[in-house]
Amino acid sequence: MRTDLAASYGEERLPRYTSYPTAPHFSAAIGADTYARWLAELPSNVSASLYLHVPFCREMCWYCGCHTQIVRRDGLIAAYQRTLRSEIARVADTIGRRIKVEHIHFGGGTPTIMAPDAFAELMAEMRHAFFVLPSAEIAVEIDPRTLTAEMVEAMRLSGVNRASLGVQSFDPVVQRAINRVQSYEQTASVVDMLRQAGIQGLNFDLIYGLPHQTIASCLDTVRRSLALAPARFSVFGYAHVPDFKKHQRMINESHLPDGPARHDQACAIANALKEAGYVQIGLDHFARPDDAMAVAFEQGTLRRNFQGYTTDQSEVLLGFGASAIGHLPQGYVQNEVQIGAYQHSIADGRLATAKGYRLTEDDRLRADIIERIMCEFGADLADICARHGTEPEAMLQSAPRLKSLISDGVVRLDGSHIAVANDSRFLVRSVAAAFDAHLDPGKQLHSRAV
Repeated sequence: MRTDLAASYGEERLPRYTSYPTAPHFSAAIGADTYARWLAELPSNVSASLYLHVPFCREMCWYCGCHTQIVRRDGLIAAYQRTLRSEIARVADTIGRRIKVEHIHFGGGTPTIMAPDAFAELMAEMRHAFFVLPSAEIAVEIDPRTLTAEMVEAMRLSGVNRASLGVQSFDPVVQRAINRVQSYEQTASVVDMLRQAGIQGLNFDLIYGLPHQTIASCLDTVRRSLALAPARFSVFGYAHVPDFKKHQRMINESHLPDGPARHDQACAIANALKEAGYVQIGLDHFARPDDAMAVAFEQGTLRRNFQGYTTDQSEVLLGFGASAIGHLPQGYVQNEVQIGAYQHSIADGRLATAKGYRLTEDDRLRADIIERIMCEFGADLADICARHGTEPEAMLQSAPRLKSLISDGVVRLDGSHIAVANDSRFLVRSVAAAFDAHLDPGKQLHSRAV
């Protein structure tokens, strides 16, 4: 990693570009009526992915940036699950037919906080409302500290074939500082349970930039994780935004590594995973060479959505649950963030859409460019622009930030093909941001670029 570039660009607050435009640009002008029209307009041959958000945890991890709340009473979780089932039925009725589903992702929060029978009922509701293909990927995010054998069995019977385990760090000092004490033995036990149940697609989530974290502790976490041989890793930099996430104020800022230390941790983790044979994919993912994600990266078919990098080729993402975001050909929609407001909307017989964004032709063009940059570290502007009926020269002229990136050696421009230099790939978000017509650098809405 070039330290001069890290110093110049690394402190910028930039989106992770899991959508374009990004969620801060959604507005209440797009509501439930608009979403209903968009659903009814979906083509007859469309395929979709489903995202279900479960916004509950047993305790708060202080680094968390998700929409979640702490709950002790299981009745609240059961009531929420019933609302999810009602929302699924209402969306399917609005579409008017059983569309094909190729991916299902349960996120949170802690999705496995649901009772096993409630989880099975939810899966059955989705299979009733949609045509879930036999080959569909069904993934669940898991907190290894709370997963039970009964839930693993419910997942097996429901067809779950991928699980993402939150690891973050195995350093006990770091764990105490973020209020997430999770032993290696707990994680290894869950890995064993999942594999015995036939759930072989395992992902580990790691975080760098946490309080008290060092290169040595990062590498120890990688070493222990490799012993469990997950198929994929996601490696994220901790985003400290205590103004937006009040619980992050429990973290002592003086214990956080500075910018150069964060950069060194990220490089150390990446190098260790690559030395172990994993392929680096985009900004923050790593996969075994024979994994579907690595194959998609090699073939140029990798995609990016609200779950990060994905092999999902669907153009429709239906979001269910409080705060869930969906993506349709017409634009984006987001449900009510507050759980009570979300439940009231569904109970009143309405869709729970609170805001969204209607895509313009320029948005679609820029979204395609940004996605290719984020997925492939480059983009063929001539090809992309031709598909959108415009010229690459006009797009280059509309990206003034690109000039400094080229002069600093971050980007190479060969005709109308742009490529991020190999030693500058850690700045891929900065390159993508050059094509973001909505970005306001003065607003601190996002995490640091590195």
